[in-house]
Amino acid sequence: MTRHRLGFWPRFAVALVKPVMLAWTRRTWHGVGQLRTDGGVIIVPNHLSHTDPLVCAHFIYDAGRWPQFLGKASVFRIPVVGWILHRCRQIPVERETAVAVESLDRLVAALDAGGAVVIYPEGTITREPQLWPMRGKTGAARLALATGAPVVPVAMWGPERLFDPRTGRVGLRPRTPVTVVAGPPVDLSRWAGATPSRVVLEEMTDQIMVTLRDLLAGIRGGTPPPLWERPVRPRTPEVTE
Repeated sequence: MTRHRLGFWPRFAVALVKPVMLAWTRRTWHGVGQLRTDGGVIIVPNHLSHTDPLVCAHFIYDAGRWPQFLGKASVFRIPVVGWILHRCRQIPVERETAVAVESLDRLVAALDAGGAVVIYPEGTITREPQLWPMRGKTGAARLALATGAPVVPVAMWGPERLFDPRTGRVGLRPRTPVTVVAGPPVDLSRWAGATPSRVVLEEMTDQIMVTLRDLLAGIRGGTPPPLWERPVRPRTPEVTE
């Protein structure tokens, strides 16, 4: 969906948020043309701060698209906030539940309607100490395999200055520099038409995350580390009687 076809509530949200972002950030946008395309697109950003969804949404909106984020269903149950999110065409997901497949159906429908769907492939803010991307989850790969929609990586650096998740520090300085770069669609042609097995989805996800990591390295400079592995949660021992 282009921003020219928005209704009242999306325009209301823009009127509230965009002036704040214009005052709070000094923006460097690159690759905006990667999103100026007809049809549905899956946008996969890195996730390094609670503020980067605002920066990412600003970038996508300036590209002439309306971002439809996949978000935790719990946020949509917050009074007033959830009501507005629904009317702004954001998409809730019940993670690790039997109804999670309904979210996939909503995403497919949004892409079929020409939407710009935003999925954070890491699923949460990165735990890597220097805020490099972690190894991702398979949702974006599954959606790409189901729809054939292009997967466009969007790398961000600077939102951590607005709020640093490592320290909890909020940066209120006006015109804080933020940089966002959209790259060409990730080459997933090797897996076109493949059965969505766990191996296939994990290989596709690694390809997405490596592309995103390298795009971020182009902003930050230096040699990026290997994708950060999530710590394995210890299993609770079974109690026997």
